Amino acid sequence: MTVTGTGNAPDVVDVVALGESMVTFLPSSPGRLADVPAFHRSIGGAESNVACALAAAGHTTRWVSRVGADGFGDHLVETIGAYGVDVSYVRRDPDRPTGVYFRTAGDRAGDTHEVAYYRTGSAASAMSSADVDLDAVRAGRVLHLSGITAALSSGCLDLMRELTAPHPNRPLISFDVNHRPGLWGEAYGPEVLLELARRADVVFVGEDEAEEAWDITGGPVALREALPEPDLVVVKQGAQGAVALPAVRGQSCLPQCLKGLGGTPRGDGGPPARAKPRVGEGGRDGTPPSPGCDHTPRPAATAPALQVDVVATTGAGDAFAAGFLSATLRGLPLTARLRHGHLAAAATLTAPGDLAAPPPRPLADRLAALDDPAWGRLRLGPGWTDADAEAAEEARTP
Repeated sequence: MTVTGTGNAPDVVDVVALGESMVTFLPSSPGRLADVPAFHRSIGGAESNVACALAAAGHTTRWVSRVGADGFGDHLVETIGAYGVDVSYVRRDPDRPTGVYFRTAGDRAGDTHEVAYYRTGSAASAMSSADVDLDAVRAGRVLHLSGITAALSSGCLDLMRELTAPHPNRPLISFDVNHRPGLWGEAYGPEVLLELARRADVVFVGEDEAEEAWDITGGPVALREALPEPDLVVVKQGAQGAVALPAVRGQSCLPQCLKGLGGTPRGDGGPPARAKPRVGEGGRDGTPPSPGCDHTPRPAATAPALQVDVVATTGAGDAFAAGFLSATLRGLPLTARLRHGHLAAAATLTAPGDLAAPPPRPLADRLAALDDPAWGRLRLGPGWTDADAEAAEEARTP
């Protein structure tokens, strides 16, 4: 699919991101929340993280949300705006507070990791189709959403359904599944995430979260079968890397058209994918356009993960999405998009907090263009994004 603007709304931007952001309190030292003596204030939010990273990479972005009419809301709007993100469509709620959360240091996946959310009844949970400027939301070449928003309230879920429904001015919909079991109440569940993912154009999903949320264990092919409609499904495989799977317009063709990815398609098929052009239409992803499922090769792209000296993992998935979308907006091939996602994630993995400066574009382009052996030898540590291209080359292990 070629990424284009709506053309009908003023102030069209590259990417609009809609979702809740919160003030984040990071511990001053390791230990239990009960023992941490002080915290450093920061910001966190899956969608605003993507908007900030893309703005830092030189794209025009807009964040649409709702915050309280309080000091924390001021901090969020001012900090996100300082990245160059358009925050003029963020609503202030006089009755509900801005969400906040506290977390311990280290890896979110660790057994001792703690997160304390104070977001129930937050201003963002009151978002709905009635009080969000839908024209401003749709005035982007890409609209980035995540499953977190759908879990905040019934009004937020209705808003997500409205934005992912067919519409004359609908932009390309980017959807990060972001399965957070602790957010979902009894009324909703993983089936909502599956519904929204199937309505999107580009889907980001971790292989592990697909297994947890949907009990899909057959690898990327099984995931592509479960999500037949999106033009592109990007499967994150942790330390293995990531794979991008273009649409296949017929479930019977999955084994033939997606060879070599591992796993076995399950089930007896499903509704055919939408007859839409693919991301990178016109051969920019290295594949010829095909009007139907005739086994014309639509090879999936893969990119191994980088070797990274990890400081903190929080926000890496958002950075990956931002890097991938940046490369998509530039019309780069699928493999390059995955590599730019890995590089953006590496910038966040090697810095504390949810946000980190992305690598300068010339450096990222140089590294993404390395041959496979050189890419495999690359090792990145704290401060690597400040290095010039020659220093980055020297960072490769022998």
